[in-house]
Amino acid sequence: MTHHDRILRDPAICGGQPVVRGTRVLVRTILGYLAHGNTSAEILAEFPSLAEEDVRAVIAFAAASASEDLPAPTPIPPEVEVA
Repeated sequence: MTHHDRILRDPAICGGQPVVRGTRVLVRTILGYLAHGNTSAEILAEFPSLAEEDVRAVIAFAAASASEDLPAPTPIPPEVEVA
């Protein structure tokens, strides 16, 4: 299973913002909870329609999205010493 199975973008749901499939829970909402230090258990208590796999899918989606937005690393020239 990948985040594609659990995260949905549909223009008819929440204006096309990514949500957990079958809900209107925004990915950014779950990421905000995680950023503020909430545990998966606390998030699941707050959003009973979610499963542990949904929280992991949100993290995987964020990681995939970040890698798409980051530029490729610049190779280190051979003459530069790396400590």
